[in-house]
Amino acid sequence: MQFVTTILCGGAGSRLWPVSRELHPKPFIRLGDGESLLQKAFLRAAELPGVAEVLTVTNRDLLFATQDDYREVNAAGLPLSFVLEPCGRNTAAAIAVAALQVAAKYGADTLMLVLAADHLIADQNAFEEAVSKAKELSAAGKLVTFGIQPDMPETGYGYIEAEGNKVLRFVEKPSLDKAQEYLASGRFLWNSGIFCFAAGTMLEQMKRHCPEILAATTACVEQSRTASGKDFAQIELDAESFAKVPDLSIDYAVMEKSDQIAVVPCSIGWSDIGSWTALGNLSEPDQDGNRIQGEALVHNTHNCIIQSNDRLLGAVGVDDLIVIDTPDAVLVAHKSSAQDVKHIYAKLKASGHEAHKLHRTVHRPWGTYTVLEEGNGFKIKRIEVKPGASLSLQMHHHRSEHWIVVRGMAKVVNGDQELYVNTNESTYIPAGHKHRLENPGILSLVMIEVQSGPYLGEDDIVRFEDQYGRA
Repeated sequence: MQFVTTILCGGAGSRLWPVSRELHPKPFIRLGDGESLLQKAFLRAAELPGVAEVLTVTNRDLLFATQDDYREVNAAGLPLSFVLEPCGRNTAAAIAVAALQVAAKYGADTLMLVLAADHLIADQNAFEEAVSKAKELSAAGKLVTFGIQPDMPETGYGYIEAEGNKVLRFVEKPSLDKAQEYLASGRFLWNSGIFCFAAGTMLEQMKRHCPEILAATTACVEQSRTASGKDFAQIELDAESFAKVPDLSIDYAVMEKSDQIAVVPCSIGWSDIGSWTALGNLSEPDQDGNRIQGEALVHNTHNCIIQSNDRLLGAVGVDDLIVIDTPDAVLVAHKSSAQDVKHIYAKLKASGHEAHKLHRTVHRPWGTYTVLEEGNGFKIKRIEVKPGASLSLQMHHHRSEHWIVVRGMAKVVNGDQELYVNTNESTYIPAGHKHRLENPGILSLVMIEVQSGPYLGEDDIVRFEDQYGRA
C-alpha cells in the first residue's frame, strides 16, 4: 500500500515577530543547529519507512524558499510535489486538495500522513511507532489524529477526551482550572494537528460532512495549472475559484463530526513552538537563567530570552524579558506577555507597514537581495545571484539603476547591449531600458545596486521574460 506524507507549510507566525514575517513565516526560522523547522519536518517525514513522496501545501510566494530548504536536506532525492495556494483557506481546503492529488496519482486506498511544518518532535523512534499504529487504524477505515500525553495544564492547546483509541469528544482551549482538571483525570490528550488516513476515506467523509468545501476545491483543481518533471510535480491553484472555498479547519469541518475518528495517544516530545518563550526554552540557560543566541553582553540580568545575530546587544539590570533584535526591528516584551506579540504584528499589517511582510533580506527564486540603506529618491541593495540563475528580462518606469559587481562576473542585458561585467566593474541602466542580470559562473554573484528616481517601490517592474513563470 502506497504511503505519502503531506506537509502543511504556511501561516504568519505572528507570535514570533520580528523574525517571522508574512513572507518568512515560522517554518523558515532556523534553530540553534542551523536547521529550519520546515527542514526538520521534511526529515521527519522522509525518514519514515515506505514513503513514496513528500507533498507540500504552501503559498505560491513561498515555493522557492521551500525548495531551497528541501534542497539542503533531501540527500536521498525523495520525490517532491507541491500544492501552491494563492491565499490561505485553512486546513480543510489544504487537506482536500492534497487528498484529491494523492487519490488521482496513487489511488484512493493510499495512506496519507499530514504534518505541520512548524512543529518539533524530539523522539523520532516514538513518532515512528505512533505512525505505524496510525497506519493500521487508517487502513481499517479510520481518520486518525495524534493525541499528545499532556505533562502540564496547558491552556494554549485544544484537547481530546479519549478511551484508548476511541475519541469521546474534542474540547476547545480551556481555562487554567479546566486544564488542571483535564490533566488530573488522565483521560485528556493535547490535539496535535497531526493526522493519518486513506485519501479516499477523507474524501468520502468530506463529501458527507463538508460537501461545499469538497465541491469548491474540486472545481478549483479542475481549473488550475499543473507542471511536472523528474521527481517533481506541482499544481498552482486558480486564484479566483480557490478564494470561493469556505475557510474552515479540518477539525471543525470533519474531525469533530465524523463517526470514523480514532486517536493514537503518544509521547513523542511534541511542541508547536507557539511563542518566543517556547522557542527560547529549546536552548540551555546560563547560570542566571538567560537564554542567549548571538552576540550579547548582560549584567545583573536574569531569566531573559535574548537574540541578536547581526549586532552587539547589551542588557543591564532587567529580568524576565524577551529581547529580539533584527536588522530592521526590535522586540522587547515581558515573558508573561509572549502570546501578545501577535498584536504588534496585527497593527503593522493594518497600517501597511512592510515590517509585517518582509525582512531587509528578501528571498527570490534566483537568490536574495538586502536593502542596505534608503532615503528620499534613492535605495541601495546588496544582490546575490545563485550560480546559473537569472533575473527576469524587465523594465522600470520610474527608477534608474547602477550595478557594481563586487564578486563574480555578471552577464547583463542593457537595452540593445549584451555585456559581461567583471568584479570592480559597473554598468548603468536608465529608466525605461529593458535589462536582465544573469550569473553565468559556478560561484555566487554579488553586486551592489544603487537605485535613484521619484518612485522606488518593488511594484515598479514590467517583466517580459522569466524562467520562473512570473512574466
